[in-house]
Amino acid sequence: MEYSNKLAGEKSPYLLQHAANPVEWFPWGEEAFEKASREDKPVFLSAGYSTCHWCHVMEEESFSDPEVAELLNDTFVCIKVDREERPDIDDVYMAVCQLMNNSGGWPLNVFLTPEGKPFFAATYFPKRSRGQMPGLMEMVPRIKFLWGTQRESLVRSADEIVSSLNNTSIMDPGDIPGEKILDRAYRNLEKSFDQKWGGFSDAPKFPMPAALMFLSAYSDWKDSGKALDMATESLKMMSLGGIMDHLGGGFHRYSTDRYWKVPHFEKMLYDQALILSASADIYSKTKDPDIINIMEMTASCIISQLSSPGGMFYSASSADSEEGEGRYYLWSLEELKELIGSDWDLFCMLFPVAEEGNFQEDQTGTRNGLNILYMQISPEKCAQKAGISTEDMMSHIRKWRKDLLARRNRRTLPFMDKKILSDWNGLAISALSSAGEILEKQEWIEAAVRCADGIDKQMISSDGILYHRSMDGDIDISGFLDDYAFYAEALLELHRSTGQFCYIEKAELLVDKMIDLFHDSDKGGFFFVDSERELFFRPKDAYDGASVSGNAVALKVLLSLSELVDREDYREKALLLARVFSGRIEKIPSSHTFLLKTIMENLK
Repeated sequence: MEYSNKLAGEKSPYLLQHAANPVEWFPWGEEAFEKASREDKPVFLSAGYSTCHWCHVMEEESFSDPEVAELLNDTFVCIKVDREERPDIDDVYMAVCQLMNNSGGWPLNVFLTPEGKPFFAATYFPKRSRGQMPGLMEMVPRIKFLWGTQRESLVRSADEIVSSLNNTSIMDPGDIPGEKILDRAYRNLEKSFDQKWGGFSDAPKFPMPAALMFLSAYSDWKDSGKALDMATESLKMMSLGGIMDHLGGGFHRYSTDRYWKVPHFEKMLYDQALILSASADIYSKTKDPDIINIMEMTASCIISQLSSPGGMFYSASSADSEEGEGRYYLWSLEELKELIGSDWDLFCMLFPVAEEGNFQEDQTGTRNGLNILYMQISPEKCAQKAGISTEDMMSHIRKWRKDLLARRNRRTLPFMDKKILSDWNGLAISALSSAGEILEKQEWIEAAVRCADGIDKQMISSDGILYHRSMDGDIDISGFLDDYAFYAEALLELHRSTGQFCYIEKAELLVDKMIDLFHDSDKGGFFFVDSERELFFRPKDAYDGASVSGNAVALKVLLSLSELVDREDYREKALLLARVFSGRIEKIPSSHTFLLKTIMENLK
């Protein structure tokens, strides 16, 4: 049976992935909430993104299931949100999830009153309960019962959640974070540092490029070789693992294990950009030749895999293809033997592959005879072990990469999310500009210039409004703080790499508009959304999430521009911004690494 719902007319690839669900999805908007109020139903809001593996899992096992859909449609008005297209909505309800569970992630699933107030939030739900994880088939009837019998309690809970979020958003300026806070941030990272494998957690393990850049800045500020070593070692261990695509370049979003071996396979533009920026920063201090390869492979991923015809960059490629999660990147032993040929022993010395496979299915934990390519030792150590020169070793690797990539290119490509987002493109411009300048790669700088030209022509209106999203030429959704701050910093990076003054002029216009739309003239700092798009609270944060903090980048931009164009008002706003988040930073300094990095580099 074929189904259709209200998402069929949307532009978002993520929403269109759910347009044929039997769930009667609505996009975010008045129509859905009016229906909920009219029919006296709660709202089920589900947010995710098109390249998210667990979003795909939930769509396949639950939202495509008529049995689950019948329950959802009977109990709720259902709303789907693309968190990349509408980060304003996602930020608010993710804050709810983190408040209630001390954790978050995607898919994000929230139960709301018809007024949009949340009374329960969680991430992935299976169809049926598994262990301690509640299933939709059990959860939905329970909520229907409570809505019918204990609604006052649910509404009171929602009001308390909203009140709590508003209270946490009240901040009075303190002192600019000083030596004690900076040292605490460093010690927190040092304590969590994985001495054997690099990185700052057990599993799952994320690249955390903002933390790497903080350590790099701290190494200068405190003359700390250990800080720089932690950053360098983390970057190099990541580049050996399966989290790096050793054939096509670039990094997958995160590793499911401590060892960087087995990733979730989506590739996000913001990850490539931030890792490239961190690599450039660290290379500028260490001149470690291994990092040149990381920079080249990451820049190649951005330019060759994510470029759009207009010069801007697409958002992401998916973990999933027709053959299943990660299949595009996995190899059978027979296939590898056929392609590697007489180099087989040397290949296996570097890449540990096995007959039964070295890749485990995420949900079952079983091996399926497929292998992911990761290096068990560095190419240099492999060359020493094999008794050949490093130059010969790299020649072998280039040949293997060419032959394997030619075969892989015959496979069905993972789905590409062709949304163009101003904030993520800003990060890419900054990364390509700074890395291109450091390695004298003019083609990278030229790619950054083309991207900026595309944003200027397509994403900025005649009255200076920067738009957040372009999809198939459809420009929509006026920008958020991150769009303005990230693109302003990109323009300043282009000025540094090209010497052209026009980029300073454009950045100044953009920052003035950013101040008009988002600045908190009472307390200082910047709200994420303009006043017209406030929900039940207006987020204002400085912590690093999946990307870096918009306020931290705004601080960097204000300080840079204040000197370039002699604007004391910019510096005053920057100093107030550095003070207003001091209370939150004092509680969790290692969650605010990009802002602290900016303070070290500019104010200490």
